Amino acid sequence: MTLTPRERVLMALKHKEADRIPIHDSPWAATIDRWRSEGLPSGVSPADYFGYELAGFSADTSPQFPMEVIREDEEYIVERDSYGGVRRNHRDRSTTPEIIDYPCKSRADWERLKPRLQPSDWRVDWVSTFNGYHYHRSLGRFITYNAAVGYDKMQNYVATTRLLKAIIMEPDWVIDMYWTDAKLAMEMCERMMRAGLKFDGAFLFCDLGYKNGLLFSPKHYEQQLHPVFKELCRFFHSKDMPVLLHSCGRVKDLIPFFIEEGIDCLQPLEVKAGMDLVELKEQYGDKLCFMGGIDVRLMALDDPAPLEDEIKRKISFAKQDGGYIYHSDHSVPKNVSFANYKRVIELVKKYGTYV
Repeated sequence: MTLTPRERVLMALKHKEADRIPIHDSPWAATIDRWRSEGLPSGVSPADYFGYELAGFSADTSPQFPMEVIREDEEYIVERDSYGGVRRNHRDRSTTPEIIDYPCKSRADWERLKPRLQPSDWRVDWVSTFNGYHYHRSLGRFITYNAAVGYDKMQNYVATTRLLKAIIMEPDWVIDMYWTDAKLAMEMCERMMRAGLKFDGAFLFCDLGYKNGLLFSPKHYEQQLHPVFKELCRFFHSKDMPVLLHSCGRVKDLIPFFIEEGIDCLQPLEVKAGMDLVELKEQYGDKLCFMGGIDVRLMALDDPAPLEDEIKRKISFAKQDGGYIYHSDHSVPKNVSFANYKRVIELVKKYGTYV
């Protein structure tokens, strides 16, 4: 019997073996532009061409300031975003933007901005959301409610160095920001569901680590953000929605907290940050599902052997007893050719099939 993507993902999240592992990924917009010139058919998305099995929808949980282009040239564009901050980005948006200015330099700035963070129907583009929802639902995909939350989300409001100092010196302010944002995310999910959207899961985004470790101590995570994630998981689980968490960097020290909170699946498992899929599956595979962990750097090599070794070794182990969804270990950059990526998916299907 052929399973739908939704059924396949649900089985993986329930630690059950399906016909094969689910497949999903996140190519950059600049990568897709490259693939168009190398054979990706015009008008066909990578999701449809490669059969990605998740589709996410979200609400605008920013303060909704008017967005504007401040200046641009042949290489860069400088914009004011919906948070009120100013960012400089490459025109093809192929890199992380440079933050030039932030809206909150003090708690007083936050208190002035905070009244803008109220739930509203204006926070959802209903026409495109419902069109996309019905399209992906018709293809049987696993539909998620997506929301950036927590520390990483607050970096839209407060400069990183200022925010890290506030975690230590002004914890009440940081906790207030976490809760205000999380409550808005939950309230907007409720509003979207009341309008007729049915979500199969929640996909939360909160980077908490870098290459060598956590961005702040486990103690501060436990005191400030841990209760927020507990409540988010309680809320989504009450809607029969498993929770997937995207958290970049070396976040191994937080996994016991994630499990206690009720996180069902951790993504993307950055290899260069020491997040080894086999090691994590061996240690936590009975309590947590994993998504990712395949080194994207190997996808750009001319020699195909290291990539096949990577996929064979990791997926053959991680797929055992379910609990694994394929994804690159972050996202697919534009140095990965269309031909190489097609081979990635072929290998994932080869080694991700259950006999």
